[in-house]
Order: sequence, then C-alpha cells, then structure tokens
Amino acid sequence: MVSSYRYSYPVIQISITTKDGIYLIKKWQIGTPDPAAADILSRQGGLSVLAAKALASRGIDTIEKAADFFGQNDDEQYSDPFLIRDMDKACDAVSEAVENGTLICIYGDYDCDGVTATAVLSGYLTDIGGNVMTYINEREEGYGMNSGAVRKLAEQGVGLIVTVDNGIATVAEAELCKELGIALVITDHHQPGETLPDALAVVDPHRADCPSIYKDLCGCGLALKLIAAMEGGDMDCAVEQFSDLAAVATVADVVPLTGENRALVRDGLHYLENTENMGLRALIGKAGLKAPYTSASAAFGLAPRINAAGRIGSPSDALSLLTEEDPDEAEALAEKICELNAERKNYENAVLADIYEKIKENPAVLDKRVIVFSGVDWHHGVVGIVAARCMEKFGRPVFLMSRNRGDTEVRGSARSFGGFSIFKALSFAADTLTKFGGHSGAGGFSLTEENIPLFDEKLQEFAHGLACDGVSFSPAVTVCGAVTPCELTAENIEGLNVLEPFGEANPRPVFLISDCVISDIIPLTGGAHTKLTLTGGNTKFAALMFGTKTAEFSYKKGDVVNVIASPEINTFGGRKSVNLRIADIRKKGINQSKLIAAEEAYYAFKRGERIDRRLIPHITPERADLAAVYKALGKDTISPFGLFQRVGGDMNYCKFLICLDVFAQSGLMAYDKSADRISVIQGAPKADTEKAPIMEALRRLAAQ
Repeated sequence: MVSSYRYSYPVIQISITTKDGIYLIKKWQIGTPDPAAADILSRQGGLSVLAAKALASRGIDTIEKAADFFGQNDDEQYSDPFLIRDMDKACDAVSEAVENGTLICIYGDYDCDGVTATAVLSGYLTDIGGNVMTYINEREEGYGMNSGAVRKLAEQGVGLIVTVDNGIATVAEAELCKELGIALVITDHHQPGETLPDALAVVDPHRADCPSIYKDLCGCGLALKLIAAMEGGDMDCAVEQFSDLAAVATVADVVPLTGENRALVRDGLHYLENTENMGLRALIGKAGLKAPYTSASAAFGLAPRINAAGRIGSPSDALSLLTEEDPDEAEALAEKICELNAERKNYENAVLADIYEKIKENPAVLDKRVIVFSGVDWHHGVVGIVAARCMEKFGRPVFLMSRNRGDTEVRGSARSFGGFSIFKALSFAADTLTKFGGHSGAGGFSLTEENIPLFDEKLQEFAHGLACDGVSFSPAVTVCGAVTPCELTAENIEGLNVLEPFGEANPRPVFLISDCVISDIIPLTGGAHTKLTLTGGNTKFAALMFGTKTAEFSYKKGDVVNVIASPEINTFGGRKSVNLRIADIRKKGINQSKLIAAEEAYYAFKRGERIDRRLIPHITPERADLAAVYKALGKDTISPFGLFQRVGGDMNYCKFLICLDVFAQSGLMAYDKSADRISVIQGAPKADTEKAPIMEALRRLAAQ
C-alpha cells in the first residue's frame, strides 16, 4: 500500500482509462469462484489471492488444473511437430529442394501473421543454404494464392512453392501449379473446405484427419513447427531463433493464448528483450517500448505497425524490415513503417468522421440490431479496423463497405462478438453477394452497389431470427468475481503477472469492487480530465479519469457506485501505486436484468416490432417524468445512461429513453447519437411535447 499524509488510512492511486460511450448496456457476467478452491490454489499453489480467484472463476479450480494451465504437467511444453498430418511430407519436400538448389518461393499473406511467417521461414531456409525468394500479395490482389502470381513465379523458375498463413482454399491454384510443373507445400491454420488442394503436403492442424495435439497455432506458429521438423523435431532450437517474431504474430492474429500458444508467446517475449532481429529492434525503439515486454506491447506497439504496411503501403516494406540485417537500413525501414502507421490512423479517423456524419443525418440507423454503413473512397485497408472500433463503440455487429468512385463493385469488412456469427450472416445473405468469407468474429465480402439495401435487409432478418431463437449478441464483460479494497495490495496485484501472457481465451482479469463512495470530483487540465476520490471501507481511492470531461461526468459527490476493473501496478520515482483500468461503472442499486429488458423493449419499439401492449402505460412518459429528466440534466452534457442514473426513482430505462426522444423531437434537447451525449438546447422556444412523433406513435399503439 502507498501511504499519504492527506489521509489517516491507506490510499490506492487509481487511474481510470475511459473509452468512447457504448450504446447498449454491457451485461456484467460476474463469476462466483468457489472460496475453498481459491484458498487451496492460494495456499498450496503459491498464488496471490487475486490470481487464485481469477483461475477459480474460469474453472481452473484444482492444483492439477492449475498445473495444466501453467504447463507443469507435461515434460515438454511443445508437442512433436510430426504429429501434424503431412508434416513429414512437407519436411522431406522442402529438404530435398534445399539440397537440389531448387528455387523455393515462400508465399505469404499481407497481414502481420503472414509477413512474420514469411520472414521466419525464408530466413531459416536461407540460413541452411536454400535458394529462396518470397511473394506476398498486395492487398489489391486479395487473400491467398492467385493464378496470376503462380504464372509469374513459374516464369521466374520457381520449382517449389511453400505457403504460409494461406493456401488451404487454393484448390484451383494447386491444379495450376501441377500444370506448370511447380511442386506445392501448403502450411495454413485456417479452416479447410470439403476439398483439400492437391499438393505434396497439406499441413493444417484443422484437417479432419490430423491427429495433432494442439490445433490453435497461427500461421507463423505453424511455420515454426515446420522449422522444428526440419531440425529433427527440435522445438527448442526453433523457439530460440524465431519465437520473438512468432510471439508477435500469435498475439496479432488473436488466436487463443492457451497451451502451446501460451508457451510460445511467453518464450517469445523473453527472447524479444534481446532480439537479434535488426528490424524488430528498430521497430521497438521507434514505438518507444520498454522491457519487460508483454502481450500488450506486441498487440498495440508492434503488430499495428507491421500490419500498416499491408493496409496502407506494401507488405514488402514490412517483410524487408523483418529480414534486414543492416542496422541503419533497419532504422530507415522502421521509420517508414511508423509513418505508414500514422497515415493509417488518419485514414481511420476520416472514415469514422464520415460515419458520424451519416449517424447525424439518420440517427435511426443505430436502432437496428446490425449496423450497416457504406461509403465512397474509404480506404479499403482500414475498413476492417474501423468496423472493429464501431462494434466496440456501439455494441452491435458492424458491416462496413466502400466503393471506389466510378466503380459499381463494393467491398466490405465485418466484425462481431457473442452469438452473432459473421460467416453465418454472410452465408444467409449469400444471394446478394458476389464473394464472401470469414469466421464467427470477422469476415470480408463483395457485392454490387445496387444490392446494398437488400444486403442490409437480409442481415437484419438474420439478426431478428437469432433474437427470436433466444441467441444473445449483446455486449458483455466477464468479471472474475468480487474483491474488497483491502485485497488490492501491490503484492496481490503483482501476483497476477503469473497469468501472463494475456490475450484471447486468457484475458486480463477483471474484478468487481462494490459500494465505493464518490467523496470528491476534481477537474484536471481545465476540466479535460477528471480526478475522483472514492472511499471503500477504510480505503480511499485517488482515481484519474483521463479523457472524461468533468462537465460530462455522470455522477456527483456522495453517489455510491460499483466498478469493474483490472488492477495494475504503476512504479514512479521508486514508489509503487495501484492502477485500476476501469471496464465499467454503475450507480449502486441498479437492477441489471430489468435494465437490459427495458433497453431491449425500447429498441424493439423503435424498430416497429410487436411489443406487449400491456407495456404501453409503463413506457409512456407523463408530464412529471419529462420534468424529472429535464431537471436532472440541467446545463450539463453527459451520456444518456449517466443521466438515467441521475434521475433515479422508479422510472424504467425504456421510458427514460423515450423521454430523450421526446425532447430531441421537440427541439428542446440535442441528442448526438454519434457521441452518445445529450444536452439542453439553450434558448429553445417552448414546444408541446405531446405532439412529439414518438408520443403520437405510443398513442396509436395503445389504441390498437
């Protein structure tokens, strides 16, 4: 604990990292770890209280299961690479090509996983004397091998193509390779179709006939397995040489950080600290990263920069960086990559600004279950990233598409979460598309401009069907359980580090801290940021909310709130303090199930769906309800949910949201749905709220 002369009891310094507002209320899925199991893990397993609670909440509630999680029950952290189907054939084919001096082409993908896999395998084969070249599609060529590239490679004298991070779907291209006399070895980690390509070897753990133990490797991880196979199965040698790049790829490709992936990222981050890869070393310096590196360092510091080359420039720039041996050249390439990343951010912000304008023109688009936007000349390299940002902001599946000016073809990307599968949704709308692909959480598609309205309709129909079947795809946050302020010690929080690396299937633990009293609200930097003093039990929390304007803060002194947060340690000037990275905050006493049910009723009503007529009297605002909402807002600008918590009383959330619509339609309040903010329009003329369109719609519904 950090003591302070200002208080007579312990103080925890907490910085709250805020994000853009989210329209749909996040469902708090609070775990209830068995106290006895957590106690055993803590006492017998040597884990901190918080680490033990986190594991127990995830079903890792015995010493044996914990040993499996930490990889202590196996003699080897990595399984034998030859357990993967066709690995022996791939090894033999590549070894023979090296020995015979055959020109080998490593054919990769343009994302971080594909580029690093290309760098790793080409580097290894060059080191052992292979005659090696590389080929990575430009983004305009699309994903995977294409016939044009295969013909060019044949003209260049390539005798063997080895794919990395692609190839499992290239049935036609494999036939072309045979016609042109090019041997083909495929290494890929994507799901295979019904027909496998005709190749010397098809190395994919997801093959139905593959007996391998671990299935979730990324493309670079699989390339590492091939290298180990060529070294007689020696994973240690491959890991020592190339796990720095493989760790970045594994985190970037958002594959589960379990089993071998967990070990690979942990080992790779260790080797990253003293990497001999000149390009990585230069990129780390340009990104301003400091050791010890974490999965977050790779995910937010390195991966976006490597990806930026394929999105904005050419993936060959990133490949050149990761294979460069001259320090000065590596520095220049790293600078170029960082410039491309800055350019990528500008393109993203431009697309987002366009989307926000579309929302202002037609706010009703956010009432839909699925958000669909189309634009002109949006940079195709950033559409997927913007879709992910919109999904996070608006709490819905998002489909974004764009066409180049003068073209009729539209290309798009989609992102989702929960029970809404992008691939199934695209399959449902297949008759409106010219091309599509993907998986549950993400996908890409193409269509003609005239089919956009029908495509939108099909997506909404698919989502409606899921909702009728009881499938939930509302945003949620998984909480490991409740903790008390006295458990938030530096020792307990530092003990969470044993759960690293964090990522997909092993997220950073988030805990519930209940009954925190807001003792003070202090504006910082002219009100651009907000500092809170929270009191919980005998502990005071100094909480910094960067990016939250004090004037838009939803709470007041004396409010009792519950927060869910991920605790971290910050060291400054030799002193340790606790940082809480807040995932969500609510006023105490809110009934979550009623809140979400009321929200669902509101959006069903706005979409024109049938709702129980018995609800009408309970969601129709009376004059007193409108007055309560108007008075609670005052002159502030805050989020709708924040205002709802101010109103209090017995008003349900559906009625509250309808009140906001009444005021917005009557010209009394500005409701900026793109920013999720509401404010009174000063000097607005008087208006009859009973004539608001939404009030008339409620009356018509009641009269039916």
